[in-house]
Amino acid sequence: MNGELRLVESVPEAFVSLLIENHSHKLTKEFSIALSGGSTARRCYQNLSGRVGEEFWSTVEVFWGDERSVPLDDADSNFSMAHQCLGSGFASARAVHPMDFTQGVDTYDFLIASSSPLDLVHLGLGPDGHTASLFPDSTALRSPAGRFVTTNEDPHGVNPHQRMTFTYEAISKASLVVVTVEGASKHAALQRVLDGDQTAPATLINADRIVWLVDEAALRTSSPR
Repeated sequence: MNGELRLVESVPEAFVSLLIENHSHKLTKEFSIALSGGSTARRCYQNLSGRVGEEFWSTVEVFWGDERSVPLDDADSNFSMAHQCLGSGFASARAVHPMDFTQGVDTYDFLIASSSPLDLVHLGLGPDGHTASLFPDSTALRSPAGRFVTTNEDPHGVNPHQRMTFTYEAISKASLVVVTVEGASKHAALQRVLDGDQTAPATLINADRIVWLVDEAALRTSSPR
């Protein structure tokens, strides 16, 4: 496993506390974050919504690490989910940059390539070991150097929809990567990461600082290796 593993009682609460801590330490008070998708991310953003206000959001620039090829208001959209959880926050955010398939992947690739390193990239862990929309055996795992955002599909058909996703290189640019993992359904995937199984895409996450926030149900009796 690359990074630091923290066993926490509540993954959403620990995520928000870590975000607030890193935001408060940013000297410029301008903070950039790439959001995630999925049920754990939803709980994280619901928790965040109740703990920060307009003053926090006015300094935050919001990006996404992956998105599905659906309209932004579709129930399957990561943007739509975050907007439901953080609606009032988005209204006062410094800037919001949805991943919009109608704008094309090259537009978002240029945006990330030309931006300063993101302060925090939030990632999850799928039961198959994927993170962002980097799926096992998918073409995005072999993106060429200098590519920060690409399209991707799950070749095994487990995860529906074509996707737009950060590449490993985009993730590695972040000052901090936070991976949130909760629930027994993620135990097997987490164990693969702990064992260094490189067929699980999340094992290959690399950045200057990575923190894995994991609850007891996901970790069970496992121990970092």
